[in-house]
Amino acid sequence: MASRVISNLKKKTSEIEYLCLGGPHLKSIGIKSIFDLSEITYFAFTNVLFNLFKINKKINYTVSEVVKFNPDILFTVDSPDFTLRVAERVKKINPNIKTIHYVAPQVWIWREGRVKKIKKFIDHILLLFNFEKKYFDKENILNTFVGHPLLEKSIKSKVDLSNVFYKDKKIISIFPGSRTSEVNILMPILINFIKLMNKKFSNYIYIFHATDQNKNIILNLLKNNNFNNAEVVSDENVKSELLSKSIFAVAKSGTISLEICNAKVASIIIYKMNSINFFITKFFINTKFANIINIINNKEVIPELLQSECNPK
Repeated sequence: MASRVISNLKKKTSEIEYLCLGGPHLKSIGIKSIFDLSEITYFAFTNVLFNLFKINKKINYTVSEVVKFNPDILFTVDSPDFTLRVAERVKKINPNIKTIHYVAPQVWIWREGRVKKIKKFIDHILLLFNFEKKYFDKENILNTFVGHPLLEKSIKSKVDLSNVFYKDKKIISIFPGSRTSEVNILMPILINFIKLMNKKFSNYIYIFHATDQNKNIILNLLKNNNFNNAEVVSDENVKSELLSKSIFAVAKSGTISLEICNAKVASIIIYKMNSINFFITKFFINTKFANIINIINNKEVIPELLQSECNPK
């Protein structure tokens, strides 16, 4: 998301100087990051707990770099437990720096009380969903609904898929998540799912969409299980073509469900965390659904298989 914003800004003017923190997408447009955000990407409570010192050290380092850079605007994107802490500390040191946050924290799912705190250090917040406005309007936080970039017109793939999309096979696309910790939990379940399917059917091929970071993990698991009907693609631009050729999709709960829905592909949503994380998390959740499509509709439009229900069968 940050790379899209910067790409558009660079098209409009060359007079902006950037100090950035991000990942491969920023690197792909020629922007150097002060460190790779993947170094501090943790998705579960206990993962964060065990890495608090490392995360806090990175927050302090980022704050010091931002203050030293002394920008007119601090533009933070998503990852609220990291970026909003940076914004809060920067604003405390230098109140003159304007702060804009893109992708509101999901206060409609949990920790709604964060809105009051955000008001103290965020000047403007950009929203992906129109229904989020009421949470920030209530606290008089300046906000703008900008829509979700995943629903913009897809970029045509430039990669050759001739070896992947077999004409005589029905494709089931699989999206196991972007975080390595998620992939490690879900892949054994997905591997056994394919094994069960292969015992009953011979005309399906399974295409995994992976991040560059996780591609080798998935490839090795598929290789170790001697699958001849499973492939991995990692190019982000191939996603829309993959979905257009799929008869079904299996996806980890997340924004990918919007893309699947937009492609009009039948799907199920899966998610699993360890028992301790699940026990802790359930006390903070404000919604009975995990998938954004179901949350928006306040009913199960897309089947969700969570925790014990997330199994090969």
